[in-house]
Amino acid sequence: MSVTEIERARVHRRTLTVVILSQVLGGAGLAAGIAVGALLAQDMLGSDALSGLLTGLFTLGSALAAYLVGRSTQRLGRRLGLAYGFIAGGLGALGVVIAAVIDSVPLLFVALFVYGSGTATNLQARYAGTDLAPAHRRGFGASMAMVATTIGAVAGPNLIEPLGAFADSIGVPTLAGPFILAAAAYGAAGIVLFLFLRPDPYLLARSIAEEAPRSRVGTPGAALSVPKMGIGAYVGATVMVLTQVVMIAIMTMTPIHMRAHHHEMAAVGLVIGLHVGAMWLPSLFTGILVDKLGRTPMVIASGVTLLLAGVLAALAPGDSLFLLVLALVFLGVGWNFGLVAGTALVVDATVPQNRPQAQGKIDVLVALAGAGGGMMSGVVMNATSYQALAIGGGVLALVLIPVLFWARNRRARSTATIIP
Repeated sequence: MSVTEIERARVHRRTLTVVILSQVLGGAGLAAGIAVGALLAQDMLGSDALSGLLTGLFTLGSALAAYLVGRSTQRLGRRLGLAYGFIAGGLGALGVVIAAVIDSVPLLFVALFVYGSGTATNLQARYAGTDLAPAHRRGFGASMAMVATTIGAVAGPNLIEPLGAFADSIGVPTLAGPFILAAAAYGAAGIVLFLFLRPDPYLLARSIAEEAPRSRVGTPGAALSVPKMGIGAYVGATVMVLTQVVMIAIMTMTPIHMRAHHHEMAAVGLVIGLHVGAMWLPSLFTGILVDKLGRTPMVIASGVTLLLAGVLAALAPGDSLFLLVLALVFLGVGWNFGLVAGTALVVDATVPQNRPQAQGKIDVLVALAGAGGGMMSGVVMNATSYQALAIGGGVLALVLIPVLFWARNRRARSTATIIP
């Protein structure tokens, strides 16, 4: 199939429009687990030390979903993989509500695992923005798919009180209220993608890539072998894994820390809402900076910003809402820098034929890292303190910088080997 650059650009614009709409809805579903997940676990399990288990469970579910979405995209395209992932996340959110109503911890665990599908799909959707983007616009493509999440993700936590009141009115525990919104939002996002993500951006990009070598060789059956992932994919994966661990660990325990210092639920919703907004809203500019300044400077900026967030969270008095807001905003911005730069590095180092499978595997690692961070955060905080957890996370983020120097040295050695 021959596709002109004008047609490719038109489909790319349509793809971004549909993905942006789905991400607005997906962001609302994503926010439920972030805002009240740890608090719901604390109430149902009766333990601060195990409160991070809830985040770990839905993050483990997101790991499996990331793998399945990547595999299905490779075979069937973005549309079906993303649509089914969001719908599964909606069913999981509904299961959380039912588990809270009947006070069933086993059902809560299963439902949270399935709910993680929405988290993974929300992240995987950013790749749809890069499928048809030219090389110099990949950061922008990924960031535009992400920035739409801001609307739903910021609105969700700030609806905690009205959703809790609504839940009370229908006989559902207060903390399960946001999961009612998540069920509806994830389901709607899946339907939007299923109905409107046509033509499929990945299938079209793969068709264009396969057509290019045939046109150069001039033989219909001729095709170039698919290259392996470049070193940039491993660097991008490391960046996303480390930023995910740091962000999840500090974010998960912040509501517990705030409740211990007698903050109201509205204050918790404000802090987490602004944090989630800081995770996604900077994408308006991050993609442009990644494309203009380069991947490496933005990875360094990510490490430094996460360190600042950890130090500020540790030094903030427990009753200081302003400083906690500031710390969690920096935490979100640092994560955003790392995710967009890491995504661009992965896309740069892959081709359409191997890209979805590589993206799925990398997002599995990111999800597993988040699960580990979520599970261990409660244990670390219970054994030490919130301050120690925050400082430890900030210092861990600095590992990003030596990773960049390692990659640069590897590239230099490879170039020296190829070019005498």
